[in-house]
Amino acid sequence: MQLGLVGLGKMGFNMRERLRAHGHEVIGYDPRPEVSDVASLADLAGALGGPRVVWVMVPSGHITRETIAELAEVLEPGDLVIDGGNSRFTEDKPNADLLAKNDVGYLDCGVSGGIWGLENGYGLMVGGSEADVARAMPIFDALRPEGERADGFVHAGPVGAGHYAKMIHNGIEYGLMHAYAEGYELLEAEDLVTDVHGVLRAWTKGTVVRSWLLDLLVKALAEDPDFAAISGYTQDSGEGRWTVEEAINHAVPAPVISAALFARFASRQSDSPAMKAVSALRNQFGGHAVQRVSESG
Repeated sequence: MQLGLVGLGKMGFNMRERLRAHGHEVIGYDPRPEVSDVASLADLAGALGGPRVVWVMVPSGHITRETIAELAEVLEPGDLVIDGGNSRFTEDKPNADLLAKNDVGYLDCGVSGGIWGLENGYGLMVGGSEADVARAMPIFDALRPEGERADGFVHAGPVGAGHYAKMIHNGIEYGLMHAYAEGYELLEAEDLVTDVHGVLRAWTKGTVVRSWLLDLLVKALAEDPDFAAISGYTQDSGEGRWTVEEAINHAVPAPVISAALFARFASRQSDSPAMKAVSALRNQFGGHAVQRVSESG
């Protein structure tokens, strides 16, 4: 099958390689000429035979919106666009409606697998019509992990459902990562435990907490014991915030995901204004000692 692929970053580049290895013809476009097969989106459309399928793999937000708007100008009726980036699900219907004005179809696809997807395959969560999903199925089959289709692929529902599923997936990821991180810190704090790395490694086989994330934590510690070269400053890419917002919208309690998100916010503060206020209040009502800036450095 022939596919146009827009965006050849860490994910898109590896996806192109995996698809080619499975026998598909992939023509890629990226603003960086050293990795791009064509010079522009118009050239990409011209290089593809109709009806075209174009996969968009660019940063979410205005870059995705601009890319889809430009594709709406160069594609033709009967073509299909797949947004495989981490777009917010609320943007899918506007994107689909824009393309529908030119009778171009639209699918949203949440993609999980990171830099390891080239070798292991990608988990795929798709939203859109059954007909459009069936049309793109050879591409999905090549990208997903080997084995039963249901183990690495789902048609989650209509337009928007794929990105909604991926948003919740990433929210869960926040909570899982933070639970492992807290466990690691507790192990490090106890003098009785003399081989923290060994404990975590022992958990990777046969235990109920084994997972790929735990495998990656063990790998990271092997590469950088005590994480001496890494700052605790932790960014968030948006999905955790959106998940918490959805929890509020649906009145669903999500304390673990919320706490993991707020912990990332705390990681970016060199000195917490909130904790300064707590310290000042303790001093005011109880006369408790306050550590001055000159004392703490």
